Amino acid sequence: MIKIIIVDDHVMVRSGLRMLLSGKEDIEVIGEASEGDEGIRKAVELRPDVVLMDLSMPSGKDGLTSAAELKAELPDIAILILTMHDDDEYLFRAIHAGAAGYVLKSAPHEELLGAIRAVSKGDAYLYPTATKRLMKEYMERMKRGESSDQFDSLSEREREVLTFTAKGYANKEIAEQLFISVKTVETHKSNVMEKLGFKSRPELVKYALKKGLLNFE
Repeated sequence: MIKIIIVDDHVMVRSGLRMLLSGKEDIEVIGEASEGDEGIRKAVELRPDVVLMDLSMPSGKDGLTSAAELKAELPDIAILILTMHDDDEYLFRAIHAGAAGYVLKSAPHEELLGAIRAVSKGDAYLYPTATKRLMKEYMERMKRGESSDQFDSLSEREREVLTFTAKGYANKEIAEQLFISVKTVETHKSNVMEKLGFKSRPELVKYALKKGLLNFE
């Protein structure tokens, strides 16, 4: 039996999900919460297998922050993000926060059920269009002659700056972590962007994820 907690600020959404999931023989909804802090408390108390987490909860702590705090508290829990945001930036921020999966609220019921069962077994799940976009981007880079060898051109310090940047650290925070000046951080970051051919932070996040540089524990 897969035990689930639903965290969403809309009562109707929670009720609809409970009705859908409670009708399945292998799934049991053991709790609900309307915002992140309540969801974390319920998860710590009830120890579900999967937490179904909304991203946007204006009345309380948001899903990304809650997911990161919950993973720190319960590393073995599976967090499945259920959201209306079909956006790569949110996708990678969710994965960075420790989510095991990301499903759109517009997805068919069968897809949601499949995602729940997948993450409960320790697998990862991305909605199909996101997977296609990632594969398309990878193929385009390969066609342009870009390969993982680019990583070898980065110095050890540049790799450290890349990792901290992808994790969301500000330049000042990176400088404090590495005991270097903010100006030096900016120089390393500029070198990384130039060597890898990137123009934005989301590109760095995707690259760092693919290279296994982000620790999601």
